[in-house]
Amino acid sequence: MNPKINKSVQYQHLGLADYQKIWDYQTELFQQILDVKTQNRDLPPESQLETPNFLLFCEHPHVYTLGRNGKADNLLHAVDTLADIGATYYHSNRGGDITYHGPGQIVVYPILDLENFFTDIHKYMRLLEEAVIRTLAYYEIDAGRITGLTGVWIDYVEQKQPRKICAMGVKTSRWATMHGLALNVTTDLSYFNNIIPCGISDKAVTSLAKEIGQVPNMAEVEALLLKHISSLFEMELTMKESVSILSSPM
Repeated sequence: MNPKINKSVQYQHLGLADYQKIWDYQTELFQQILDVKTQNRDLPPESQLETPNFLLFCEHPHVYTLGRNGKADNLLHAVDTLADIGATYYHSNRGGDITYHGPGQIVVYPILDLENFFTDIHKYMRLLEEAVIRTLAYYEIDAGRITGLTGVWIDYVEQKQPRKICAMGVKTSRWATMHGLALNVTTDLSYFNNIIPCGISDKAVTSLAKEIGQVPNMAEVEALLLKHISSLFEMELTMKESVSILSSPM
């Protein structure tokens, strides 16, 4: 365990931002954590440095991303024609299969040193799911988990019409994390028709707006999600202004 525990987490709201730019930015922050951990190897415990933590919230323009173990044929639309529907495509280094990101979807990227919190990847994933479950409960939506399937689901008990509302995919190295979760709020679900979401062909995808029958306030949903993530992880949040160079026009 890191002898210098740092529960301070810098929260950044990045708005609508290009996937590649955010991926590069995540990688930069992720490497900062790894660099400090490398430095600490050569230092006595009393001289070791605190590792930083970051929590990024954003939306992306229409984009499909394939996880490192995903199947390319789960993209049902020819890559060279994606521009026709205003979308792009990336083969990501996160876990999981294929997913879609777009406007109206809250994407959360925790870049954390888990040695500042706990060293348990299973617990990490379950707490992210729990934050989403608690956020949805505010809107009187009973959401939960389906055994063997990462993410957050509606109709997760009887599974007569199970549908995913939040997808997850992460990368970890030496207890540092990147990538994260995507919660469908007012997402245009038609874009999911071009993929087999997460490689699961027998279950649907949904959004908060579809489930409650009205358009929720994105800022309110984000505030709730931020509150629950920070509470569950016992984070000490600090704020940073949006990084304007990352922004993309709608």
